[in-house]
Amino acid sequence: MGMGFVSVAYVLASVLFILSLGGLSHQESARRGNYFGIAGIIIAVGATIASVDIGIAGISTIVLALVIGSVAGLFLANKVEMTQMPQLVALLHSFVGLAAVLVGFSGHLDPLVDIAQITQAEHSIKMGEIFLGIFIGAITFTGSLVACGKLQGLVSSAALTLPGRHVMNLIALGLVVALGVWFFQAESQMDSLLALVIMSCVASILGVHLILAIGGADMPVVVSMLNSYSGWAAASIGFMLGNDLLIVTGALVGSSGAILSYIMCRAMNRSFVSVILGGFGQTSGGSGSAVDNSDMAVQESSIDEVCEELASAQSVIIVPGYGMAVAQAQSAVGEITKLLRDRGTVVRFGIHPVAGRLPGHMNVLLAEAKVPYDIVLEMDELNDDFPSTDVVLVIGANDTVNPSAMDDPNSPIAGMPVLEVWKASQVVILKRGMASGYAGVDNPLFFKDNSRMLFGDAKASVDKLLGGLRSL
Repeated sequence: MGMGFVSVAYVLASVLFILSLGGLSHQESARRGNYFGIAGIIIAVGATIASVDIGIAGISTIVLALVIGSVAGLFLANKVEMTQMPQLVALLHSFVGLAAVLVGFSGHLDPLVDIAQITQAEHSIKMGEIFLGIFIGAITFTGSLVACGKLQGLVSSAALTLPGRHVMNLIALGLVVALGVWFFQAESQMDSLLALVIMSCVASILGVHLILAIGGADMPVVVSMLNSYSGWAAASIGFMLGNDLLIVTGALVGSSGAILSYIMCRAMNRSFVSVILGGFGQTSGGSGSAVDNSDMAVQESSIDEVCEELASAQSVIIVPGYGMAVAQAQSAVGEITKLLRDRGTVVRFGIHPVAGRLPGHMNVLLAEAKVPYDIVLEMDELNDDFPSTDVVLVIGANDTVNPSAMDDPNSPIAGMPVLEVWKASQVVILKRGMASGYAGVDNPLFFKDNSRMLFGDAKASVDKLLGGLRSL
Protein backbone atom coordinates (compact mmCIF):
# COMPACT_ATOMS: atom_id res chain seq x y z
CA MET A 1 0.00 0.00 0.00
CA GLY A 2 1.35 3.43 -0.94
CA MET A 3 2.08 6.04 1.69
CA GLY A 4 -0.70 8.21 0.29
CA PHE A 5 -3.31 5.56 1.03
CA VAL A 6 -1.79 5.00 4.48
CA SER A 7 -2.03 8.73 5.23
CA VAL A 8 -5.66 8.80 4.12
CA ALA A 9 -6.40 5.75 6.29
CA TYR A 10 -4.70 7.39 9.26
CA VAL A 11 -6.70 10.59 8.78
CA LEU A 12 -9.94 8.57 8.59
CA ALA A 13 -9.00 6.63 11.73
CA SER A 14 -8.19 9.89 13.54
CA VAL A 15 -11.58 11.34 12.59
CA LEU A 16 -13.29 8.17 13.84
CA PHE A 17 -11.44 8.40 17.15
CA ILE A 18 -12.55 12.00 17.57
CA LEU A 19 -16.14 11.01 16.76
CA SER A 20 -15.81 8.18 19.26
CA LEU A 21 -14.82 10.55 22.06
CA GLY A 22 -17.67 12.85 21.09
CA GLY A 23 -20.13 9.96 21.19
CA LEU A 24 -18.94 8.76 24.56
CA SER A 25 -19.67 12.15 26.09
CA HIS A 26 -23.42 11.43 26.13
CA GLN A 27 -25.31 8.32 27.21
CA GLU A 28 -27.61 8.40 24.20
CA SER A 29 -24.70 8.30 21.74
CA ALA A 30 -22.26 6.12 23.73
CA ARG A 31 -23.01 2.96 21.74
CA ARG A 32 -22.41 4.79 18.46
CA GLY A 33 -19.19 6.20 19.90
CA ASN A 34 -17.96 2.69 20.65
CA TYR A 35 -18.67 1.63 17.08
CA PHE A 36 -16.68 4.59 15.75
CA GLY A 37 -13.76 3.63 17.99
CA ILE A 38 -13.84 -0.01 16.86
CA ALA A 39 -13.92 1.03 13.20
CA GLY A 40 -11.01 3.41 13.76
CA ILE A 41 -8.90 0.70 15.40
CA ILE A 42 -9.57 -1.77 12.58
CA ILE A 43 -8.60 0.80 9.93
CA ALA A 44 -5.49 1.86 11.89
CA VAL A 45 -4.21 -1.68 12.41
CA GLY A 46 -4.93 -2.71 8.82
CA ALA A 47 -3.22 0.37 7.36
CA THR A 48 -0.18 -0.06 9.63
CA ILE A 49 0.29 -3.70 8.66
CA ALA A 50 -0.14 -2.89 4.97
CA SER A 51 2.37 -0.03 5.13
CA VAL A 52 5.40 -2.09 6.15
CA ASP A 53 7.32 -4.62 4.10
CA ILE A 54 7.99 -7.39 6.61
CA GLY A 55 7.24 -10.47 4.54
CA ILE A 56 5.01 -13.42 5.26
CA ALA A 57 6.84 -14.33 8.47
CA GLY A 58 6.45 -10.83 9.89
CA ILE A 59 2.77 -10.61 9.01
CA SER A 60 2.19 -14.07 10.49
CA THR A 61 3.78 -12.91 13.74
CA ILE A 62 1.58 -9.82 13.85
CA VAL A 63 -1.56 -11.83 13.10
CA LEU A 64 -0.64 -14.31 15.84
CA ALA A 65 -0.18 -11.45 18.31
CA LEU A 66 -3.54 -9.98 17.28
CA VAL A 67 -5.27 -13.33 17.77
CA ILE A 68 -3.71 -13.84 21.20
CA GLY A 69 -4.61 -10.30 22.28
CA SER A 70 -8.16 -10.60 20.93
CA VAL A 71 -8.75 -13.90 22.72
CA ALA A 72 -7.41 -12.44 25.96
CA GLY A 73 -9.63 -9.37 25.53
CA LEU A 74 -12.75 -11.44 24.89
CA PHE A 75 -11.95 -13.60 27.90
CA LEU A 76 -11.61 -10.56 30.16
CA ALA A 77 -14.73 -8.91 28.74
CA ASN A 78 -16.82 -11.99 29.50
CA LYS A 79 -15.26 -12.79 32.86
CA VAL A 80 -14.88 -9.39 34.54
CA GLU A 81 -17.93 -8.12 36.40
CA MET A 82 -19.05 -4.51 36.15
CA THR A 83 -17.96 -4.05 39.75
CA GLN A 84 -14.40 -4.92 38.68
CA MET A 85 -14.35 -2.48 35.78
CA PRO A 86 -12.40 0.27 37.59
CA GLN A 87 -9.49 -2.04 38.40
CA LEU A 88 -9.61 -3.52 34.89
CA VAL A 89 -9.29 -0.04 33.41
CA ALA A 90 -6.32 0.66 35.69
CA LEU A 91 -4.73 -2.64 34.64
CA LEU A 92 -5.19 -1.83 30.95
CA HIS A 93 -3.46 1.50 31.52
CA SER A 94 -0.49 -0.41 32.89
CA PHE A 95 -0.31 -2.36 29.61
CA VAL A 96 -0.03 0.90 27.68
CA GLY A 97 2.74 2.09 29.97
CA LEU A 98 4.63 -1.20 29.64
CA ALA A 99 4.24 -1.09 25.86
CA ALA A 100 5.73 2.42 25.82
CA VAL A 101 8.72 1.22 27.85
CA LEU A 102 9.33 -1.82 25.64
CA VAL A 103 8.97 0.13 22.39
CA GLY A 104 11.30 2.81 23.75
CA PHE A 105 14.02 0.29 24.55
CA SER A 106 13.48 -1.40 21.20
CA GLY A 107 13.85 1.92 19.41
CA HIS A 108 17.08 2.62 21.26
CA LEU A 109 18.63 -0.79 20.66
CA ASP A 110 17.54 -1.06 17.04
CA PRO A 111 17.24 2.49 15.60
CA LEU A 112 14.84 2.83 12.71
CA VAL A 113 17.07 5.47 11.13
CA ASP A 114 20.82 5.23 10.62
CA ILE A 115 22.37 7.84 12.90
CA ALA A 116 25.01 8.57 10.27
CA GLN A 117 22.29 9.74 7.87
CA ILE A 118 20.60 12.24 10.19
CA THR A 119 21.69 15.51 11.72
CA GLN A 120 22.77 15.89 15.32
CA ALA A 121 19.60 17.85 16.09
CA GLU A 122 17.41 15.05 14.69
CA HIS A 123 19.37 12.50 16.69
CA SER A 124 18.95 14.54 19.89
CA ILE A 125 15.21 14.87 19.31
CA LYS A 126 14.93 11.12 18.78
CA MET A 127 16.87 10.45 21.99
CA GLY A 128 14.60 12.85 23.86
CA GLU A 129 11.51 11.08 22.56
CA ILE A 130 12.87 7.73 23.70
CA PHE A 131 13.83 9.00 27.16
CA LEU A 132 10.52 10.82 27.74
CA GLY A 133 8.43 7.92 26.43
CA ILE A 134 10.14 5.41 28.72
CA PHE A 135 9.93 7.77 31.71
CA ILE A 136 6.18 8.39 31.36
CA GLY A 137 5.56 4.75 30.47
CA ALA A 138 7.38 3.43 33.56
CA ILE A 139 5.44 5.74 35.88
CA THR A 140 2.18 4.74 34.18
CA PHE A 141 3.00 1.03 34.38
CA THR A 142 3.78 0.77 38.08
CA GLY A 143 1.34 3.49 39.15
CA SER A 144 -1.52 1.73 37.35
CA LEU A 145 -0.65 -1.58 39.00
CA VAL A 146 -0.80 0.08 42.43
CA ALA A 147 -4.13 1.74 41.56
CA CYS A 148 -5.48 -1.62 40.40
CA GLY A 149 -4.32 -3.19 43.67
CA LYS A 150 -6.03 -0.48 45.73
CA LEU A 151 -9.29 -0.86 43.83
CA GLN A 152 -9.14 -4.64 44.11
CA GLY A 153 -8.40 -4.48 47.83
CA LEU A 154 -4.95 -6.05 47.49
CA VAL A 155 -3.32 -2.80 48.61
CA SER A 156 -4.57 -0.65 51.49
CA SER A 157 -6.73 2.24 50.30
CA ALA A 158 -5.23 4.51 52.98
CA ALA A 159 -2.74 7.13 51.79
CA LEU A 160 0.89 6.22 52.52
CA THR A 161 2.28 9.45 53.94
CA LEU A 162 5.98 8.80 54.48
CA PRO A 163 7.98 11.52 56.27
CA GLY A 164 9.59 13.77 53.69
CA ARG A 165 7.79 12.06 50.81
CA HIS A 166 7.74 15.19 48.67
CA VAL A 167 11.46 15.64 49.16
CA MET A 168 11.94 12.03 48.06
CA ASN A 169 9.88 12.71 44.96
CA LEU A 170 11.98 15.77 44.15
CA ILE A 171 15.19 13.78 44.65
CA ALA A 172 13.87 11.09 42.30
CA LEU A 173 13.04 13.71 39.66
CA GLY A 174 16.48 15.26 40.06
CA LEU A 175 18.05 11.84 39.61
CA VAL A 176 16.00 11.36 36.43
CA VAL A 177 17.31 14.67 35.09
CA ALA A 178 20.89 13.65 35.89
CA LEU A 179 20.37 10.31 34.17
CA GLY A 180 18.97 12.17 31.19
CA VAL A 181 22.17 14.21 30.93
CA TRP A 182 24.20 11.01 31.12
CA PHE A 183 21.97 9.41 28.50
CA PHE A 184 22.41 12.28 26.03
CA GLN A 185 26.16 12.55 26.58
CA ALA A 186 26.92 8.81 26.60
CA GLU A 187 29.62 7.88 24.10
CA SER A 188 28.60 4.24 23.74
CA GLN A 189 25.27 2.50 23.37
CA MET A 190 26.02 0.41 26.47
CA ASP A 191 26.38 3.54 28.63
CA SER A 192 23.19 5.08 27.27
CA LEU A 193 21.37 1.77 27.77
CA LEU A 194 22.54 1.63 31.38
CA ALA A 195 21.26 5.17 31.93
CA LEU A 196 17.89 4.16 30.50
CA VAL A 197 17.67 1.06 32.69
CA ILE A 198 18.47 3.00 35.88
CA MET A 199 16.03 5.77 34.90
CA SER A 200 13.31 3.17 34.29
CA CYS A 201 13.84 1.74 37.77
CA VAL A 202 13.72 5.20 39.37
CA ALA A 203 10.58 6.11 37.39
CA SER A 204 8.94 2.82 38.35
CA ILE A 205 9.61 3.43 42.05
CA LEU A 206 8.36 7.00 41.66
CA GLY A 207 5.12 5.71 40.08
CA VAL A 208 4.55 3.34 42.99
CA HIS A 209 5.21 6.04 45.60
CA LEU A 210 3.04 8.67 43.89
CA ILE A 211 -0.04 6.43 43.82
CA LEU A 212 0.53 4.93 47.29
CA ALA A 213 0.44 8.48 48.66
CA ILE A 214 -3.11 9.00 47.34
CA GLY A 215 -6.05 7.82 49.43
CA GLY A 216 -8.90 5.61 48.29
CA ALA A 217 -11.47 8.39 47.91
CA ASP A 218 -9.28 10.01 45.25
CA MET A 219 -8.73 6.77 43.33
CA PRO A 220 -11.27 7.61 40.57
CA VAL A 221 -9.23 10.74 39.83
CA VAL A 222 -6.06 8.66 39.82
CA VAL A 223 -7.48 6.22 37.25
CA SER A 224 -8.41 9.14 35.00
CA MET A 225 -5.00 10.74 35.55
CA LEU A 226 -3.21 7.49 34.66
CA ASN A 227 -5.33 7.31 31.54
CA SER A 228 -3.89 10.71 30.62
CA TYR A 229 -0.35 9.51 31.36
CA SER A 230 -0.83 6.50 29.08
CA GLY A 231 -1.92 8.80 26.27
CA TRP A 232 1.12 11.04 26.58
CA ALA A 233 3.36 7.96 26.70
CA ALA A 234 1.78 6.71 23.48
CA ALA A 235 2.22 10.13 21.85
CA SER A 236 5.91 10.17 22.79
CA ILE A 237 6.41 6.77 21.23
CA GLY A 238 4.50 7.97 18.17
CA PHE A 239 7.05 10.74 17.71
CA MET A 240 9.87 8.22 18.07
CA LEU A 241 8.34 5.88 15.48
CA GLY A 242 7.28 8.70 13.18
CA ASN A 243 3.69 7.43 13.36
CA ASP A 244 1.24 10.32 12.96
CA LEU A 245 -1.77 8.27 14.02
CA LEU A 246 -0.15 7.22 17.28
CA ILE A 247 0.71 10.85 17.98
CA VAL A 248 -2.87 11.99 17.34
CA THR A 249 -4.40 9.12 19.32
CA GLY A 250 -2.03 9.62 22.24
CA ALA A 251 -2.73 13.33 22.30
CA LEU A 252 -6.49 12.70 22.28
CA VAL A 253 -6.26 10.23 25.17
CA GLY A 254 -3.78 12.38 27.10
CA SER A 255 -5.72 15.63 26.78
CA SER A 256 -9.16 14.09 27.38
CA GLY A 257 -7.85 12.22 30.43
CA ALA A 258 -6.31 15.41 31.82
CA ILE A 259 -9.54 17.35 31.26
CA LEU A 260 -11.61 14.62 32.92
CA SER A 261 -9.20 14.53 35.87
CA TYR A 262 -9.52 18.29 36.27
CA ILE A 263 -13.33 18.11 36.16
CA MET A 264 -13.36 15.32 38.75
CA CYS A 265 -10.95 17.22 41.00
CA ARG A 266 -13.31 20.20 40.93
CA ALA A 267 -16.23 17.87 41.73
CA MET A 268 -14.32 16.52 44.73
CA ASN A 269 -12.83 19.87 45.79
CA ARG A 270 -9.36 18.49 45.23
CA SER A 271 -6.37 20.30 43.81
CA PHE A 272 -5.45 18.92 40.39
CA VAL A 273 -1.78 19.67 41.01
CA SER A 274 -1.86 18.01 44.44
CA VAL A 275 -3.25 14.79 43.00
CA ILE A 276 -0.62 14.73 40.25
CA LEU A 277 2.11 15.22 42.87
CA GLY A 278 0.87 12.26 44.86
CA GLY A 279 -1.40 13.81 47.43
CA PHE A 280 0.54 17.00 48.13
CA GLY A 281 -1.13 18.78 51.02
CA GLN A 282 -4.67 17.42 51.10
CA THR A 283 -5.11 13.66 50.88
CA SER A 284 -7.97 11.37 51.61
CA GLY A 285 -7.87 8.29 53.65
CA GLY A 286 -6.09 10.11 56.44
CA SER A 287 -7.20 10.45 60.01
CA GLY A 288 -10.19 12.68 60.54
CA SER A 289 -12.42 13.11 63.53
CA ALA A 290 -14.49 10.03 64.06
CA VAL A 291 -18.24 10.20 64.51
CA ASP A 292 -19.10 10.18 68.20
CA ASN A 293 -22.03 7.77 68.20
CA SER A 294 -21.95 6.88 71.89
CA ASP A 295 -25.19 8.77 72.53
CA MET A 296 -26.70 8.17 69.10
CA ALA A 297 -28.92 5.34 67.98
CA VAL A 298 -29.48 3.97 64.52
CA GLN A 299 -33.10 3.81 63.47
CA GLU A 300 -33.89 0.68 61.50
CA SER A 301 -36.68 0.29 59.00
CA SER A 302 -38.45 -2.68 57.46
CA ILE A 303 -39.46 -3.69 53.96
CA ASP A 304 -43.13 -2.99 54.68
CA GLU A 305 -42.41 0.48 56.08
CA VAL A 306 -40.23 1.44 53.13
CA CYS A 307 -42.82 0.14 50.66
CA GLU A 308 -45.51 2.29 52.29
CA GLU A 309 -43.25 5.34 52.24
CA LEU A 310 -42.44 4.84 48.55
CA ALA A 311 -46.07 4.19 47.63
CA SER A 312 -47.25 7.40 49.31
CA ALA A 313 -44.38 9.57 48.09
CA GLN A 314 -44.88 12.14 45.36
CA SER A 315 -41.16 12.58 44.71
CA VAL A 316 -38.42 9.97 45.07
CA ILE A 317 -34.69 10.27 44.41
CA ILE A 318 -32.53 7.15 44.20
CA VAL A 319 -28.81 7.53 44.91
CA PRO A 320 -26.87 4.46 43.75
CA GLY A 321 -23.33 3.63 44.81
CA TYR A 322 -20.72 0.92 44.59
CA GLY A 323 -22.80 -1.33 46.86
CA MET A 324 -25.53 -1.50 44.22
CA ALA A 325 -22.96 -2.58 41.67
CA VAL A 326 -21.51 -5.26 43.96
CA ALA A 327 -24.98 -6.66 44.70
CA GLN A 328 -25.98 -6.41 41.00
CA ALA A 329 -29.27 -4.84 42.08
CA GLN A 330 -29.61 -2.45 39.13
CA SER A 331 -32.22 -4.50 37.25
CA ALA A 332 -34.57 -4.66 40.24
CA VAL A 333 -33.97 -0.94 40.87
CA GLY A 334 -34.97 -0.30 37.25
CA GLU A 335 -38.21 -2.26 37.74
CA ILE A 336 -39.03 -0.33 40.93
CA THR A 337 -38.47 2.89 39.02
CA LYS A 338 -40.84 1.85 36.24
CA LEU A 339 -43.48 0.72 38.74
CA LEU A 340 -43.39 3.99 40.68
CA ARG A 341 -43.40 6.14 37.55
CA ASP A 342 -46.39 4.22 36.17
CA ARG A 343 -48.21 5.16 39.37
CA GLY A 344 -47.44 8.85 38.91
CA THR A 345 -44.49 9.19 41.27
CA VAL A 346 -41.67 11.47 40.14
CA VAL A 347 -38.53 9.32 40.28
CA ARG A 348 -35.03 10.55 39.56
CA PHE A 349 -31.50 9.30 40.09
CA GLY A 350 -28.69 11.31 41.65
CA ILE A 351 -25.22 10.43 40.37
CA HIS A 352 -22.06 11.71 42.04
CA PRO A 353 -19.15 12.26 39.61
CA VAL A 354 -17.07 9.57 41.34
CA ALA A 355 -19.82 7.14 42.33
CA GLY A 356 -18.72 3.56 41.80
CA ARG A 357 -14.97 4.32 41.84
CA LEU A 358 -15.00 5.18 38.15
CA PRO A 359 -16.57 8.05 36.18
CA GLY A 360 -19.78 6.90 34.53
CA HIS A 361 -19.85 3.56 36.36
CA MET A 362 -23.36 4.07 37.76
CA ASN A 363 -24.62 5.48 34.46
CA VAL A 364 -23.58 2.28 32.67
CA LEU A 365 -25.31 0.09 35.25
CA LEU A 366 -28.53 2.11 35.04
CA ALA A 367 -28.44 2.05 31.25
CA GLU A 368 -28.07 -1.73 31.48
CA ALA A 369 -31.23 -1.75 33.63
CA LYS A 370 -33.04 0.32 30.96
CA VAL A 371 -33.51 3.35 33.21
CA PRO A 372 -34.44 6.36 31.01
CA TYR A 373 -31.54 8.72 30.41
CA ASP A 374 -33.56 11.83 31.16
CA ILE A 375 -34.13 10.93 34.83
CA VAL A 376 -30.46 10.17 35.54
CA LEU A 377 -29.10 13.50 36.77
CA GLU A 378 -25.77 14.73 38.06
CA MET A 379 -25.17 15.95 41.60
CA ASP A 380 -25.28 19.65 40.69
CA GLU A 381 -28.64 19.20 38.98
CA LEU A 382 -30.29 17.61 42.03
CA ASN A 383 -28.82 19.06 45.21
CA ASP A 384 -31.27 21.96 45.29
CA ASP A 385 -34.22 19.54 44.99
CA PHE A 386 -33.60 17.39 48.05
CA PRO A 387 -35.52 19.68 50.46
CA SER A 388 -38.67 19.14 48.39
CA THR A 389 -38.18 15.38 48.04
CA ASP A 390 -40.33 12.96 50.03
CA VAL A 391 -38.07 9.90 50.04
CA VAL A 392 -34.45 9.30 49.12
CA LEU A 393 -33.22 5.74 48.63
CA VAL A 394 -29.47 5.45 49.14
CA ILE A 395 -28.41 2.11 47.70
CA GLY A 396 -24.83 1.22 48.55
CA ALA A 397 -23.50 4.79 48.52
CA ASN A 398 -21.48 6.09 51.45
CA ASP A 399 -18.73 8.67 50.95
CA THR A 400 -20.72 10.52 48.29
CA VAL A 401 -23.58 11.20 50.77
CA ASN A 402 -21.45 11.90 53.85
CA PRO A 403 -22.35 15.16 55.67
CA SER A 404 -18.84 15.25 57.17
CA ALA A 405 -17.62 16.64 53.87
CA MET A 406 -19.56 19.83 54.67
CA ASP A 407 -19.68 19.84 58.47
CA ASP A 408 -16.29 18.52 59.63
CA PRO A 409 -13.25 20.54 58.53
CA ASN A 410 -10.98 17.83 59.97
CA SER A 411 -12.50 15.07 57.88
CA PRO A 412 -10.30 13.55 55.13
CA ILE A 413 -13.12 14.33 52.69
CA ALA A 414 -13.70 17.86 53.97
CA GLY A 415 -14.80 20.19 51.21
CA MET A 416 -15.75 17.43 48.79
CA PRO A 417 -19.15 18.22 47.24
CA VAL A 418 -21.64 15.49 48.13
CA LEU A 419 -25.26 14.66 47.46
CA GLU A 420 -27.13 16.42 50.28
CA VAL A 421 -29.65 13.61 50.79
CA TRP A 422 -30.19 14.42 54.50
CA LYS A 423 -32.21 17.49 53.47
CA ALA A 424 -35.05 15.28 52.18
CA SER A 425 -38.09 14.45 54.33
CA GLN A 426 -37.05 10.81 54.66
CA VAL A 427 -33.81 8.98 53.86
CA VAL A 428 -33.63 5.19 53.61
CA ILE A 429 -30.13 3.73 53.45
CA LEU A 430 -29.66 0.21 52.13
CA LYS A 431 -26.46 -1.31 53.54
CA ARG A 432 -25.14 -4.60 54.81
CA GLY A 433 -23.88 -3.00 58.02
CA MET A 434 -22.41 0.10 59.56
CA ALA A 435 -19.01 -0.12 57.88
CA SER A 436 -17.38 3.08 56.67
CA GLY A 437 -16.98 3.86 52.98
CA TYR A 438 -14.00 3.36 50.72
CA ALA A 439 -12.35 6.49 52.12
CA GLY A 440 -12.45 4.96 55.59
CA VAL A 441 -14.56 7.78 57.02
CA ASP A 442 -17.51 7.31 59.40
CA ASN A 443 -20.84 8.63 58.15
CA PRO A 444 -23.05 10.68 60.51
CA LEU A 445 -25.90 10.40 57.99
CA PHE A 446 -26.76 7.03 59.53
CA PHE A 447 -27.66 8.69 62.84
CA LYS A 448 -29.77 11.61 61.63
CA ASP A 449 -33.38 11.84 62.80
CA ASN A 450 -34.82 11.47 59.31
CA SER A 451 -32.60 8.54 58.35
CA ARG A 452 -33.60 4.89 58.45
CA MET A 453 -31.30 1.92 57.88
CA LEU A 454 -32.52 -1.07 55.88
CA PHE A 455 -29.86 -3.67 56.58
CA GLY A 456 -29.17 -6.60 54.29
CA ASP A 457 -27.87 -7.46 50.84
CA ALA A 458 -28.91 -4.71 48.44
CA LYS A 459 -30.16 -7.16 45.80
CA ALA A 460 -32.27 -9.10 48.30
CA SER A 461 -33.65 -5.91 49.85
CA VAL A 462 -34.51 -4.34 46.49
CA ASP A 463 -36.18 -7.56 45.32
CA LYS A 464 -38.32 -7.57 48.46
CA LEU A 465 -39.20 -3.92 47.97
CA LEU A 466 -40.26 -4.67 44.40
CA GLY A 467 -42.45 -7.55 45.56
CA GLY A 468 -43.97 -5.43 48.32
CA LEU A 469 -44.76 -2.53 45.97
CA ARG A 470 -46.42 -4.89 43.49
CA SER A 471 -48.70 -6.20 46.22
CA LEU A 472 -49.86 -2.75 47.31
